[in-house]
Amino acid sequence: MSDNRQNLIDAVFAELKAKGETALIPFMTMGDPDLAASVELVKAAEAAGASMIELGVPYSDPLADGPVIQRASERALRNRISLLDCMKVAPEARKQGVKLPFILFTYFNPVLQLGLETFFELMKQHDFSGAIIPDLPLEEDGEVRDIAERTGIHLIPLVAPTSEARVERIASRARGFVYCVSSLGVTGVRSSFHEGLDAFLATVRRAASVPICVGFGVSSREQAESLADKCDGVIVGSAIVRKVEESLPLLQDEDEARRSEGLAAVQAFIADLKPRAVRA
Repeated sequence: MSDNRQNLIDAVFAELKAKGETALIPFMTMGDPDLAASVELVKAAEAAGASMIELGVPYSDPLADGPVIQRASERALRNRISLLDCMKVAPEARKQGVKLPFILFTYFNPVLQLGLETFFELMKQHDFSGAIIPDLPLEEDGEVRDIAERTGIHLIPLVAPTSEARVERIASRARGFVYCVSSLGVTGVRSSFHEGLDAFLATVRRAASVPICVGFGVSSREQAESLADKCDGVIVGSAIVRKVEESLPLLQDEDEARRSEGLAAVQAFIADLKPRAVRA
């Protein structure tokens, strides 16, 4: 039996649609530089205007991630940060007043090692609203999808420019939102997007009954605003993770004022990413 409570992702998108706003969805690698800092960075993201946030689980073989997020994962893994550690960031952030929806971004192997049922039950207990598993293909997601539905967690698919039939298959089954990959290859800051992006997004929009969001390469407010009338949300990962990396000397300082300065720098960066264009 599925959980009948409204998923927080759905509630936030409904609110944004009513206001004509585009969602800003930051991605951050948990445990970089440490879990306490991750909680503070989540708070900073919400204060900066984030609509929801992806909590990234560090992984030793991140096939979808470019060098910036790979370095963040390496730093977190040196601190032995696990999938369970990352999950604990969410309730800790809730204790400190964070209200936005949490989405866990993890590769499939850690999920499999934990056990599918256990994974989704813990997601529910820790107040996550969605999961993104980038290396779980459409052809093999049946059991995962069934358990996610039963526990009220949205399994959010990634869809890249490919055949129209495959795009439609993925988008038509999506929950929460469709994560549209703007550029071929791994994550990373880019100056331009896939040249067929507009047509690709139009295909996804026709097939999907949920919002569509664009990620992989979005790194500035100008880029976010250029996409705002074509999608319901923009996802920014590498640019934010790079800003955290640049701020590590402050974030790791024992002096509270210095740490606050580092958090403020990341918060200001995220705030400047938020699209100011209002959609009709």
